[in-house]
Amino acid sequence: MDKISLKIIIAGRTYPLTIKREEEAAIRRAADRINSNIQKLQSSYAVKDMQDLLAMTALQITVQQGNQTNSQASNTFNEDLRKIIDKIDF
Repeated sequence: MDKISLKIIIAGRTYPLTIKREEEAAIRRAADRINSNIQKLQSSYAVKDMQDLLAMTALQITVQQGNQTNSQASNTFNEDLRKIIDKIDF
């Protein structure tokens, strides 16, 4: 496994990480998503406390992930159901 050192900035703080090389793009996208969401919250609300902004961001991203997971599970179920119906002789 090829590991690399990476410094990610989230909410103005630097976090040094040692990660697998293949995880780098996903980690950078996640950090960008978090920072982008924090900026949106700062511009929309009068919240100044970074911990509050991080907590609100974590909540929003978790809910979005849950909705995507439920949607994917529903799509998989529907595909499986279609396959079964296709195999049934009417």
